[in-house]
Amino acid sequence: MKKKYLSGLLGALLLIVAVIGNGVGQQLPKSETSQEQPEYGPPKGTIIIIGGGSTNGTGIIEKFIQLAGGPDAKFVIVPTAGGNKTADGQIRVYNEDTVVASWKKRGLKNVKMLHTHDPKIADTEAFVQPLREANAVWFDGGRQWNIVDSYMNTLTYKEFHKVLERGGVIAGSSAGATIQGAYLVRGDTTGADIMMTAEPNHQAGFSFLRRSAIDQHINTRLRWDDLIPVIKKYPDLLGIGLSESTAIIVTGDKFEVMGAWKVAVHDNTRVYQPWEKPYYVLSAGDVYNMKTRKIEKYGNGTQPRAPSTPGSDTPPIKKGP
Repeated sequence: MKKKYLSGLLGALLLIVAVIGNGVGQQLPKSETSQEQPEYGPPKGTIIIIGGGSTNGTGIIEKFIQLAGGPDAKFVIVPTAGGNKTADGQIRVYNEDTVVASWKKRGLKNVKMLHTHDPKIADTEAFVQPLREANAVWFDGGRQWNIVDSYMNTLTYKEFHKVLERGGVIAGSSAGATIQGAYLVRGDTTGADIMMTAEPNHQAGFSFLRRSAIDQHINTRLRWDDLIPVIKKYPDLLGIGLSESTAIIVTGDKFEVMGAWKVAVHDNTRVYQPWEKPYYVLSAGDVYNMKTRKIEKYGNGTQPRAPSTPGSDTPPIKKGP
């Protein structure tokens, strides 16, 4: 009788653990701390999410290197989004010297490539060794589902999160941005125009930024409205669309916009008028609190005015610029 009771209790506890998670996506490995944990960003470390395009002159890459600890820190570059197979179905081979060349030109002294097409290899101790010493990880652009195919639910996936737990930095651009969210937009293998794939294995991102869906290239590819149906279907998510040459620097539940242009925030909790688009736009220097869903500071140094109606502290836009 006692054994049956304990078995039932264990089953109930496992069910509770399964229910309490990220909503969409994988659950972030927990850190032991008595302090209140962030709901969106990592408890430790920093994530940098970039909307694609050139970062020249924006200071974004310099910020990434600085947060990692400078040129002497240990960097890992993941080119996997570029494709696991060639157009004719052959396994794609990446040349490490080519992958890390631009980083070495920036003065990095300890930089390695990490790539495999095979999740079985990604689940081995030998493969993850560079991650266990890394201060920073960078995800290249391409198609985000390639990253999922290689690393989801492997030892490598766990070690990515542990880089943050040690206070490190994870950054990525384009596909390397979208993979950081909880829901994987544009994860369909048949085309990047499909926002919400029916492929069950390509719906979850890596949840470095939990409770979020992240899109990129929104200015050059006219994607301003593309997150609207995603947030409509998953209203508990925060949608973040990034322009090219633009990033958000995330610590805990806050982020600051950095770079050349705009970030669209799809916030389902605020009130919009019938003629308004259901998102608003942030600019470089703006600081946003994802937990409270409020702008804390504008980039020009001013403070948001007191709202007269719910959600009116930040004017939503009618059209994508």
